[in-house]
Amino acid sequence: MAATARQQSEPSIPELVTSATADVKLLISDQIALTKMELQSSARTAGKSMALLAVAAFLGVLFFVFLLVTIAYVLVAVGLPVWAGFGIVALVLGIVAAILGIVGKKRMESLQGPQESIAQIEATKQALTSQLGK
Repeated sequence: MAATARQQSEPSIPELVTSATADVKLLISDQIALTKMELQSSARTAGKSMALLAVAAFLGVLFFVFLLVTIAYVLVAVGLPVWAGFGIVALVLGIVAAILGIVGKKRMESLQGPQESIAQIEATKQALTSQLGK
């Protein structure tokens, strides 16, 4: 009788599997909830940061424009006609833009896709296909 009482107090294998499954589901749902909370917090911080960066970029562009106008007027104050001062600044900007465009184009031409990832996906696909085909 002692053996039967002990067997009844110990959970059966289906009960253990059901309990483990429920625990795993609870763990996963808790992890998902934690991830959502972290992502929401990060998204708020990222949004505020992006707004600050956008304002900073706008002010930086305004600064650059005013700097260029100042340089043009400095050239005028040195003795050049107004058209020449602004023309020199525009010419320098055009040259810098052309150089940056050429460098950017060359870098774009050297871009490659995720070749290693694609190769790994293909290898995994072939391995799974060969295992399922057996």
